[in-house]
Amino acid sequence: MSGRAEIEWHDDVVTSADGTTIAFLSQGNGPGLVVIPGNNRRAHHYGVLARELSDTYAVHVIERRGRGLSGPQGPGYGVETEVDDAVAVMERTGSDLVFGHSYGGLTALHLGLRRRVAALMAYEPGVSVEGSFDTRWLPDFTRLLGEGRQVAAMAAFLRGTRLTPIGNAPTPVFRALAFMMLSGAEGRDMRAMMATTPAEIGEIGRLDSDGTRYAGIASPALLLGGEKTPGYLTGVLPRLAEVMPDARYVISRGLDHNAPDLNAPQAVAGQIRAFLRERLVTP
Repeated sequence: MSGRAEIEWHDDVVTSADGTTIAFLSQGNGPGLVVIPGNNRRAHHYGVLARELSDTYAVHVIERRGRGLSGPQGPGYGVETEVDDAVAVMERTGSDLVFGHSYGGLTALHLGLRRRVAALMAYEPGVSVEGSFDTRWLPDFTRLLGEGRQVAAMAAFLRGTRLTPIGNAPTPVFRALAFMMLSGAEGRDMRAMMATTPAEIGEIGRLDSDGTRYAGIASPALLLGGEKTPGYLTGVLPRLAEVMPDARYVISRGLDHNAPDLNAPQAVAGQIRAFLRERLVTP
């Protein structure tokens, strides 16, 4: 089951450090768990994940900048801006648990550099280690988006990120898939979110390093990935687990990049629950 109508949310807003309004959706009771969505994802996409955890945790899913009732990315945008937003939600809700997916996972790691939390979890964080995350497609995407050619831009995104199971298909195949993705109600949301992609992917490229900066994360950490995901996203997990002082990584069979929000939220919720039970001795 999925979809907004099937999930009972409670909505709220906070003001981030730069004065920007940040909305978030909540459900459940118990220790607070803040969820930071990925690129081209909105809060409601994590409804099933939240519902699976809501019997034990109060789950608060951020509507990241450029989405829904939240404000724009704004001048001077960067990962630290997203960290400010997450901290504001944590402080409003009294939460000390964090889960991030994809670009939200990168944000979660940088939140962990700023402060220690009770538990930090990330599914395939958008981390580039020694050039592992290829951003060469980004200038073409940005140009096409600026020209108003959203379908062509999305096709460039799909080909560049390799997150669809169609390999090196001809360009018309990517364009057909992009057209389908950008159609209908979900497509309208995605078209609106595409404007946030250049700055977000640009941050991944800007933060490329040897990974040792993440040795500063002291929180107990769980790094998750799926075997069906391209190696540039899962290949960094062993390196991160090596440099982070209290981290482990798990790559699960049968899962892909969209497991938390679309294809296997129950499985990911189970991994989160098991980790928190072990580390926090919660029910």
